[in-house]
Amino acid sequence: MFEAAELGLKVSKKEFAEEEPQLHTKLLEAQRALRNTKIPVIVIVSGVEGAGKGEVVNRLNEWLDTRGIQTHAFWDESDEEQVRPPYWRFWRSMPSRGTIGIMFGSWYTKPIIDYVYGNIDESEYERHLQRIAEFERTLTEDGALIVKFWFHMSKKDQKKKLKREKKDKKSSPFLKKFSKRYDEFSSASEHAIRITDQGECPWNLVEAVDRRYRDLTVGRILLNAIEQRLNKQPGTTSQPKTHKLLPAETQNKMITIVDHVDLGLKLSKKEYDRLLEKYRRRFYKLAWAARNKKRSSIAVFEGWDAAGKGGCIRRLTAAMDARLYTVISIASPTDEEKAHHYLWRFWRHVPLAGYVTIYDRSWYGRVLVERVEKFASEEEWMRAYQEINEFEEQLCEHGIILTKFWIHLGKDEQLRRFKERGTVPWKAHKITDEDWRNRDKWDDYKIAINDMVLHTSTEYAPWTLVPSNDKKFARIEILKTFCTRLEEALS
Repeated sequence: MFEAAELGLKVSKKEFAEEEPQLHTKLLEAQRALRNTKIPVIVIVSGVEGAGKGEVVNRLNEWLDTRGIQTHAFWDESDEEQVRPPYWRFWRSMPSRGTIGIMFGSWYTKPIIDYVYGNIDESEYERHLQRIAEFERTLTEDGALIVKFWFHMSKKDQKKKLKREKKDKKSSPFLKKFSKRYDEFSSASEHAIRITDQGECPWNLVEAVDRRYRDLTVGRILLNAIEQRLNKQPGTTSQPKTHKLLPAETQNKMITIVDHVDLGLKLSKKEYDRLLEKYRRRFYKLAWAARNKKRSSIAVFEGWDAAGKGGCIRRLTAAMDARLYTVISIASPTDEEKAHHYLWRFWRHVPLAGYVTIYDRSWYGRVLVERVEKFASEEEWMRAYQEINEFEEQLCEHGIILTKFWIHLGKDEQLRRFKERGTVPWKAHKITDEDWRNRDKWDDYKIAINDMVLHTSTEYAPWTLVPSNDKKFARIEILKTFCTRLEEALS
């Protein structure tokens, strides 16, 4: 593969001086046109050590308007990054729609280095590459333009570069270290490129020996990619591959997973008080034990309107030291959140090691509210099942204890609570016109809930369906379940 980028191509000073101003101008024009779109552009800069990747990054920052471009260099991990899942650092660096993000080093860097130095075996390396391919597919399906550059130079040319740098006394420690394993890096990198060379985000191999040729080639490719995307006609996205919908008549007659939830389960006031005190003490100790062992927890609360999510969360937080938890209440996305992939705002709140994040509604809005209310297209919410499973798998692989609750109640009980909220002054703020509109779509939501549980209840992140016609029972069930999850994880 790399032999194709060892042709000795060069650009003279005259040619560069003639073309560079025009290319510079066209890139700025394309960047201005990009601002009015929903397209984030991700430029990946990778390749052989010594190929001048840093010089390319500087050149792009010189050619483009700095107000619409950000550069992120991924080398050593910060303390903040080390205590979170690996992809947290990449998600939080994603460019917003209409802007450009340059990834100097990327999600490719660590897997390749780890494989070459024997920190991971071949099967683990393969799994990393498959995850990268899935990650990039997730971004491109959401509308991102990913332009990937691999800068290549032969082993002979790399040695010449190292010799020149030694002579000039500015030798890079990375070049000196990695040049000793040129063949291993070449083999590992070629395999990575083959696995992740996808139609929507192909690799661009650039010969990097001649700086002028290298820089002009990068500018041309980036300009062409942006112009092609700007000219792309709408409605050309791929069709969903899975989760075909049943006809509406069949759906309305379906017996769903939530129909099997026993809503008759109750607790007496006396028993509730006894169990509440028991599980509060137990949970308090477990939360501190998790903190001491640097084990983070995420609790996801979903459920019907008026199902009692707020009350359940309050009982949970009351059993913890206030320094250990954060509650994230999810409402309609802000303009900043709309400018990114929908998972971006949830990745941002992944907790530090030993802490707890509680999501009052969550990423499941994509397959519930956004599906039923048609805020997301059928293609968008259908592919979200796999995106969510991948997200949760990464959390659990990192050691985060993930617990998901669907709080369920009957339709008649919901109506009773709605009416009560309308008559009790201190509950009046809880009932809105939107709640009544959602109730009118009860059957549509029930089908969406069924599909959600069916497609996202996994071995590593199962759903717990909590009956909530009796709030006391629901609160104890959630405390008990969370305690059990913590005990299993900590043991």
